Amino acid sequence: MRFYILTYLLSIFTSSFCQTINSSQEISYTLVSENMPHEGTWLQWPHHYQYGTKYRNDIENTWISMIKALITSEKVHVITYNSTEKNRITTLLKDKQIRLDSIDFTILKTNDVWIRDNGPVFVKDSNNITAIEDWGFNGWGYDVKYKKCDRIPTQIAQKLTLKTINLEKITLENGAIEIDGKGTLIATRSSIVHKSRNPKISEKEIESYFKKYLGINNTIWLEGKYGSDITDMHIDGFLKFANDSTIVTMKSEALNYWGLSQFDINKINTAKNSQGIKYHFYYLPLTKKNVTTSNGETLKYKGSYCNYYVANTVVLVPIYNDENDQIALKILQNLYPKRKIIGIDSRNIYKNGGMIHCVTMQQPK
Repeated sequence: MRFYILTYLLSIFTSSFCQTINSSQEISYTLVSENMPHEGTWLQWPHHYQYGTKYRNDIENTWISMIKALITSEKVHVITYNSTEKNRITTLLKDKQIRLDSIDFTILKTNDVWIRDNGPVFVKDSNNITAIEDWGFNGWGYDVKYKKCDRIPTQIAQKLTLKTINLEKITLENGAIEIDGKGTLIATRSSIVHKSRNPKISEKEIESYFKKYLGINNTIWLEGKYGSDITDMHIDGFLKFANDSTIVTMKSEALNYWGLSQFDINKINTAKNSQGIKYHFYYLPLTKKNVTTSNGETLKYKGSYCNYYVANTVVLVPIYNDENDQIALKILQNLYPKRKIIGIDSRNIYKNGGMIHCVTMQQPK
């Protein structure tokens, strides 16, 4: 009897001791680079419940083109507003002779299509286990209705039975950050460190979240320009890490046109990685002319090709029926020789403030 009591007490002590050790070993997380192998790509399909049927009809051809390209590369996860929309989209894809075996549908209510900003952020923890981070989303500073989209990360985590990390304390759209996959992050203060996003949180505290939850040890801050667009100058509109040693951006004149200050332009051109090594650069043009939608409406601004999306075997690039389309596609084909470069007509979604990277979200393997 005495032996069993001693064994029981020892088991309690051992369990308590192990829990103490485990709690002292704080788990950290790493944001997986977009260039790494994907399990699939998530999309939020446009619907008519927020902005009407014309809005949906004007832009959904872009989703059809993206799916046609992506199913050659990986699984595609499509979020639809309800079962009626799912059936409509299924019929639409079948009519376009697009196979459905690589497409997975999830019914969730959304406000809009910008899954890069409101959607799940897939990370690996220090035990190499995949989790979903749910950062705060407030419609780019309360500019639009957003509450349905804000719930999307947790809902997807529940579907995938993945751990959810609640980071709602920090408002952060994923289009506001770019990472090189080796510890460096670049972003604009105007879209993160601002009263419209994080009025009571210091830049230093935000960086501490980047370190713990994204695996970042080198943050490069640009000033950006608040009010330049609905995103307040997201980084993915004009700059992207092609890999851990290469930045894709635009030349100084184009960056100035985009609204960047000379201070920011100089900071980009002198950017260094976490080891203090300067990056190599690839430069994409802007469109030659102001973008004109498929309906003949001429916008008052040129288009960027930097907002592209890297999938397993393809790269989806926004194009605008412009003479510089082919120049941009050729540059990117040289940069990604092992992937097929596919231009996706983005004229109509560009009218609404975004391009291809803005409406895609990778799920890593």
